[in-house]
Amino acid sequence: MRWFLWGALAELALAALAAAIAGWSTLPTMEGRIALTGLGAPVVVLRDADAIPHIEAQSQADAYFALGFVHAQDRMWQMEQQRRLVAGRLSEIFGERTLGTDRFMRTLGLYRAAEQSLARLSPPVRAALDAYTAGVNAYLEEGRGALAPEFTLTWHSPEPWRPADCLAFGKLMALFLAGNWRRELLRARLAARLTPKQLAALWPDGGGDLVTLSELYRGLPLDGLAALIPDDLRVADASNEWVVAGSRTRSGKPLLANDPHLRFAAPILWYLARLKAPGLSLAGATVPGAPFHVLGHNGRIAWGFTNTHSDTQDLFVERLADGDPGRYLTPEGSAPFQVRAEIILVRGGDPVVQKVRATRHGPVISDVVPRAADEAGPGSVIALAFPGLGGDDLTPQAIYRLNRADGWAAFVAALRDFQAPQQNVVYADVDGNIGFYAPARVPVRRNGTGLAPVPGWTGEYDWTGWLPRAELPKILNPPVGVIVNANNRIVGAAYPHFLAAHWEADFRARRIAERIEAARTLGIGLTVEDFLALQRDTVSLAARRVLPPMLAGVEPNQRTRDSLELLAGWDGAMDRRRAEPLIFTAWLRELNRALYADELGPAFDDYWRLRPEVVAQMLTADPAWCDVVTTPGTETCAERLTRALERALDWIERRFGADPTRWRWGAAHRARFRHRVLESVPLARRLANLEIESAGGDHTVNRGTGDVSDPDRPFAHIHGAGFRAVYDLGNLDRSRFVIATGQSGNPLSPHYRDFLERWRDGGTVRLPAAPEGEVKRLVLAPRD
Repeated sequence: MRWFLWGALAELALAALAAAIAGWSTLPTMEGRIALTGLGAPVVVLRDADAIPHIEAQSQADAYFALGFVHAQDRMWQMEQQRRLVAGRLSEIFGERTLGTDRFMRTLGLYRAAEQSLARLSPPVRAALDAYTAGVNAYLEEGRGALAPEFTLTWHSPEPWRPADCLAFGKLMALFLAGNWRRELLRARLAARLTPKQLAALWPDGGGDLVTLSELYRGLPLDGLAALIPDDLRVADASNEWVVAGSRTRSGKPLLANDPHLRFAAPILWYLARLKAPGLSLAGATVPGAPFHVLGHNGRIAWGFTNTHSDTQDLFVERLADGDPGRYLTPEGSAPFQVRAEIILVRGGDPVVQKVRATRHGPVISDVVPRAADEAGPGSVIALAFPGLGGDDLTPQAIYRLNRADGWAAFVAALRDFQAPQQNVVYADVDGNIGFYAPARVPVRRNGTGLAPVPGWTGEYDWTGWLPRAELPKILNPPVGVIVNANNRIVGAAYPHFLAAHWEADFRARRIAERIEAARTLGIGLTVEDFLALQRDTVSLAARRVLPPMLAGVEPNQRTRDSLELLAGWDGAMDRRRAEPLIFTAWLRELNRALYADELGPAFDDYWRLRPEVVAQMLTADPAWCDVVTTPGTETCAERLTRALERALDWIERRFGADPTRWRWGAAHRARFRHRVLESVPLARRLANLEIESAGGDHTVNRGTGDVSDPDRPFAHIHGAGFRAVYDLGNLDRSRFVIATGQSGNPLSPHYRDFLERWRDGGTVRLPAAPEGEVKRLVLAPRD
């Protein structure tokens, strides 16, 4: 046994040494000269101290070629994972454990749609994609050095990059940013358990469709469909953006701030880059695998995105034709399913044939659920309708044209091609204009509001077209000189069209507006530094809303008195160094469980969030929720509040000890950036996974969201602002940027985690026309 253990340790040590050597050999070449096939003229790539590339090219095609090359240098594994995820080809690398994901992706057909969209793009857009693709492939073929360590560990070599690969991940982001179908599933699962009044309490935005359609859902594989949603996509997305006119700034020119919130990973999704070529000057955030700047400025205008949360997805329950499983019912009679066979290759196993069916509404997603045909209702299936699944989606073309827009008219014209998902786009230009536009294909329904799955065979809930582009929400230079959005409602009661029944709470938006208005009241002209400070703001208006009824209703005892005294004097700041945010969040988590877990049953975990508005309403206006329906007695809200606080304190003490003076929010609220492959390798896990204590919470401007249904780490910060930017239209070179991890995707690179502390503490970088400080100069030259 002793010799065996020593031998095992020796093997591990050798493996670690080999991985280190391989890792260092894959670090990109940042200096010198590389001759490459496909370039028209030499391109200079200057990398600053943070490895951010400043690309100077003599043509736009060569600029995109160089961007593809440096993306592949730093993030090739990320790019490979993204395109395989969308194409449903992960199992070729990882075997059976990813087969469920591949089956789901093949059913959705996102990659097929990307290939179809590619053929519809204009020649200049296609040329840009071709140039970028050539740059990626030049790295794979001639880029010097081995591939990233993940390729070695998985014994995998990437195929050549394809132009459709550039579009694939955008399709997936559109699907899950739209996201309404997941809420439809949850509503339908609960419709059979709850009364209309209870449903209205859980979703104050309404639930009328559920009441009339609840019988439709009996027997459908709703639980199985819900289980298909990957854990990484169960946390809701969110973002912040605001822009102020020059009348409110010290410089007299607009300022614009934006920080999109997505699930964390190592490396982070975003990659900073600056491009300069004739007719092209861009700085900001790109996504490796695609050539265009998603967020940034072009020397004339700056823009930012937040998710609209409009309802652009519907689930249709389709009824099969009697006696013919190959047909389904429509208002005109029966019609054949569109059927194709997808062959999924599985590493270490036999190929799997996935039969994919589609109806006139979209792909039949219930077919992915095991034994769905047996579990479904009397001959029923479920199809998904979403504009982003279509092959005529020109959203990449909209981003290409947005990158070149030189004013408001060109900005609006560019975004007319933007189809999915609907986004709130804020705008500012060097001439002093500010604006807002929410472009997309938004369906017009014959009936209903898209809250829940609807019958597909009658036609009464069909889509009849799209909202006219001219009537989508849009504003230029509002008199107040301020535009703020943090996923809250973007239209008032007078707006003539339906966008959504559900909107995110306005806690973040109100806090941003408060801070901006406070500066006006004091006569202070806003600066870039003021905007950066506001992005770091940790005051929770949600805590200020729900904590008073919690404190008013609880019955203090010896166990809880000290904690209640702390909370009574707390200002709602989610400071990582303080105990109050930890006590409050743990209490609110337990209170949600105490109030409605018994009513929701198996669907509880999928609804379980901190939900301050719902909790406050239940405590103050609907105390029937305080009763536990599974017990014979009648429990009071005071009892539920007290017991929830005691359970929260038990949880805290088990993890952080019994001394409240040593409790800190940051100890539980650690920002986690997981490497999806290396985290499963013991020797690499500590190097590849990144963690740091962080501030903020679910409803703060500096947003730090966790998954409270996670039994082990319910308050881990797993979702938030992976990219922050503030644009100064008085001098765009003074604009500030930061991403959450680093430019590199290689854990052995010094640039894998070098932004982490700066991101947490509010540090930023600039991307001026000429990089500052010591730079590394790489020339990409045409091969003779």
